Amino acid sequence: MLVRLMYASRALATVSQDDLNAILRKSKSKNPPNGVTGVLCFSDGLFLQVLEGGRSAVSALYNRIAADPRHTDVILLSFEEIGERRFPHWSMGQVNVTRLNPALLLKYSETAELNPYAVSGRVSMALVEELLATAAIVGPA
Repeated sequence: MLVRLMYASRALATVSQDDLNAILRKSKSKNPPNGVTGVLCFSDGLFLQVLEGGRSAVSALYNRIAADPRHTDVILLSFEEIGERRFPHWSMGQVNVTRLNPALLLKYSETAELNPYAVSGRVSMALVEELLATAAIVGPA
C-alpha cells in the first residue's frame, strides 16, 4: 500500500547549503532501496518535506526524522493512502527556494514567507503541487 506523508520541522541550528546538500545526498542514496520518493523544501530554518512509498518504509523514515536531534517542532501535516506517487522519479527532489515567487506564497498564506505551521496540510500540499507545476522543484534526483 502506497502512502504520502508531509511534515514540517524547525532546524535547531543554522543549516548551511553544505548541510542541506549532505541531507539530500543521504536521502538519494538511502531512499531508493526502501522505495521512498519525495521532495524537500528548506527556507529560513524551516523544513517542509513530502515522502511517498510503502506504509512501513515511510512510517519508519518519519519516525527516524522525528527523533533526529538536529531539528525540533516536528509536526505531521498529512498522512494518506494514495493510488499513485506524485514524485516517482525523485529519490528526493528539492524545492529551489531562489525560484519561490512571493505572490505564490501569498496565494496560500497570510504572508509571503514559507510557514507550514500557519496553514493546513492540504494548503501546504497545494503549494508543493504548484511548485511542481511551475518547475520550482529541482530534479530528477
